Amino acid sequence: MTNIVKSAKIKLAPKEKENNKISKSGIVITVLLIIGWLSILLPLYMTVVIALKSPTEMTNDVRGALTLPSHLSLSNFAEAMEITNFWHSLVNSVIITGASIALSLVIHSMAGYAIGRSMAKKKGFRLIYFYIVSGMFVPFAILMMPLVKETATLGLDNMAGVILLYTVFYMPMNVMLYCGYLKNIPLQIEEAANIDGASVWKTYWTIIFPMMKPMHATVAILTALGTWNDVMTPLVIMSGTENTTLPLAQLNFQTQFGTNYNLAFASYLLALIPILIFYIICQKQIIGGISNGAVKG
Repeated sequence: MTNIVKSAKIKLAPKEKENNKISKSGIVITVLLIIGWLSILLPLYMTVVIALKSPTEMTNDVRGALTLPSHLSLSNFAEAMEITNFWHSLVNSVIITGASIALSLVIHSMAGYAIGRSMAKKKGFRLIYFYIVSGMFVPFAILMMPLVKETATLGLDNMAGVILLYTVFYMPMNVMLYCGYLKNIPLQIEEAANIDGASVWKTYWTIIFPMMKPMHATVAILTALGTWNDVMTPLVIMSGTENTTLPLAQLNFQTQFGTNYNLAFASYLLALIPILIFYIICQKQIIGGISNGAVKG
């Protein structure tokens, strides 16, 4: 009888160790989730609180950013809209972002389709793929001065030039995503369409392009986030013109004497609303698009 009890204890010991490991890993995951949760919500909380405060309520210590305002006031938002010429800047940002997204979806998807379907057959397309993707490793600081001179010479130092540059800048990442996503679409579908007499052009627009909807949503949101929040490209290309985007207009809050944080944070919240709405619309397709598109090319 005693031998049976001892053997039972020996068998239970590994299970107890496994349970201890699971409990420890659960604690670590919980702590990491709490840290991640605070890293997201704390800056957002500070942004909202500062935007609702009057300048007299701001102090130089931490309490000035964390304590709730004595009374809620929307005057900061109205003043921020007036200083940044909000509606004019908003329209410019929407035009640039919308046009960049549209061109990216059309041009980059076609390039990704042509390269992705031809890489296995011809080595030249694989070289083209790596050449395009290598553009992700070129920093903007190296291209900045040549681009300023080139766009000025070609008369593209305006919104059209900025849209064209964004289309080129996001081509490496988008082509990589489209090429990866195409591996999830069976080639037999195109072969069946070819047997039925459909051309490559018709097959792409009527069958393949609609099937890439999750990746379209992913490309759209990634391109939108980059173009909407970018400051450097409009600053160096459209400097000296009346066309300003929202991030560019928000530089008015930073002067040589300091920064008006109340108005700046109010303006940041106003600029956050449109892109947040766009993200909510596309979010259902984003996760599936990223997971399916992150396939080794």
